[in-house]
Amino acid sequence: MIDLHMHSTFSDGELIPSEVVSRAIAAGYTHLAITDHADPSNIEFVLERMSEVCNQLRGRVRAEVYPGVEITHVPPELIAPLTALARDRGAKVVIVHGETIVEPVPAGTNLAAIKAGVDILAHPGLITEAEVRLAKKKGVLLEITARKGHSITNGHVARLAVKTGASLVYNTDSHSPGDFTPWETARRIILGAGLSESDARRMQKNALELLARRTT
Repeated sequence: MIDLHMHSTFSDGELIPSEVVSRAIAAGYTHLAITDHADPSNIEFVLERMSEVCNQLRGRVRAEVYPGVEITHVPPELIAPLTALARDRGAKVVIVHGETIVEPVPAGTNLAAIKAGVDILAHPGLITEAEVRLAKKKGVLLEITARKGHSITNGHVARLAVKTGASLVYNTDSHSPGDFTPWETARRIILGAGLSESDARRMQKNALELLARRTT
């Protein structure tokens, strides 16, 4: 299984990066990205240390592990420059913390993230159809999430993606030991959002294709 959104003690996760990886592997993951929350205060530090961790683990664990960030709760006008900075500092996956309905995310975050061409717009809440169409045009993956609270709007995101042909990805947004989902659990969450078995398989392919683009 591929999961490109999870957190460690570098932000608000409960586990150090090596334990994140160990628990992900135990759940059947083959590819993962650790994407700690970032803003201008910590983005360079997080990527420097996470890149080092991933380099140390490469070839020593039974999964491919990639450094990333989740740009979180910043003013929308900072998203594009922070995205560029993250990629310059080695991020293989750049996520933006979308306009979930359970947090006071700044209005305009979804649109700014899509315009910036981030890799994944996480839990985008009540995203508009126009924004979903732009995400399709820009190649931004929209997230179907396992995370409690954020997952409330999975069905809305899925419906608009199917209608417009926008691409989706499944992530857990793991913070704690119990958050990692084996594939059967992931499959049920995806089907529960109103998507199909073929959609579930396509979402995993979308994640692999993203990694291929960012690592070649």
